[in-house]
Amino acid sequence: MTVRDWDRAYDNSGAFPEVDAYFAQRQAMAIEFKATANKSADCPYGPGERHRFDLFRPEHKARGLFFYVHGGYWKALDKNAFSHVAQGAVKRGFTAVLPSYTLCPQARISEITAEIVMALEAAARKVDGPIYVAGHSAGGHLVSRLLCKDVKLSDDVSARLRRVVSISGVQDLRPLLKTQMNEVLGLSPEDARSESPILCDPVEGSSLMCWVGADELYEFRRQNAALYEVWRGFDMTVSKHEAIGKNHFTVIDDLCDPDSWLMSSLLAP
Repeated sequence: MTVRDWDRAYDNSGAFPEVDAYFAQRQAMAIEFKATANKSADCPYGPGERHRFDLFRPEHKARGLFFYVHGGYWKALDKNAFSHVAQGAVKRGFTAVLPSYTLCPQARISEITAEIVMALEAAARKVDGPIYVAGHSAGGHLVSRLLCKDVKLSDDVSARLRRVVSISGVQDLRPLLKTQMNEVLGLSPEDARSESPILCDPVEGSSLMCWVGADELYEFRRQNAALYEVWRGFDMTVSKHEAIGKNHFTVIDDLCDPDSWLMSSLLAP
């Protein structure tokens, strides 16, 4: 498939006419869950204004840490829009941590990657046990970067990190150089190459699930399959899945369901 309109190829909202109603409904879910959850809100993990995460605790002693990174093309949204995605992990007995991060153009994508490392390290100091990580869209890119050799996690976090699921992740940033959004992202060709997981070597022994909605735009399904095909040649565990009936936005709904295939696959021992 030859892409002639790169802006349209990455325009998820344009491909989902009901996006405004969907976000309004999910925002209400996020507010409702956060209001009643056992939580610590706006925990600082660094010096920046957006260096904060929310921590949601289960009813009993936590089985480990679930760490979720939101999307928004690195230039929009924050943790508060996604509080509800913590409930699946919390119901399974995990403490869930959702960070915000500095957005473009105030930060470059490489700097956001470093912030996510900082947030994960801080969350791991607060929560014992195994670590499971998920991220969606731009967040999918950021969590894939956690498994790249050039991104340095502490020995403790590396040893505890069991599995990462990149949901609808942008794994190759080079096509974004051709989009109007790059006026905000500020990617250079060098940035696009160095920050693309598909062009990085993964950490040996790591585990990644490449997850995407079967009803998503072609480019997101292509990127999902491409990272799987490249990284399956390395000494790691990698799988791919296309969720039937899910688009770019609804694909994360299964994070809310503790018994979904997504959560069961991610949080398997």
